[in-house]
Amino acid sequence: MTEKESTILQAFIEAMRPPEHIRPQLDIGFSYEKQCIELFEIRPNWRDKTIIQHLPFARIRYLGTQNVWKLYWHRANGKWVSYSPYPESPDLDLLLKEVDEDGYGCFKG
Repeated sequence: MTEKESTILQAFIEAMRPPEHIRPQLDIGFSYEKQCIELFEIRPNWRDKTIIQHLPFARIRYLGTQNVWKLYWHRANGKWVSYSPYPESPDLDLLLKEVDEDGYGCFKG
């Protein structure tokens, strides 16, 4: 991930995060490992509030051989599925905008 892409991702996450007083109950985070960004909700387990869960809702994988980012959404059955309305782009920012707009209710429910 380039410095520019890292800056874009961090700005995106900050814009998505809820107000500070809500964050102990619901927050948004991300991880980046092996050319893969995973976006997730951070929230306490509903049965045991001492257990903090990371619940993924979007994955964006970079394929260097094709110079393209691919967008996936997390189905209720636990499988990652290509986001068919806009499955890939060489521009990370465009895929993050798709996640934010969520025209099909795949990312934010």
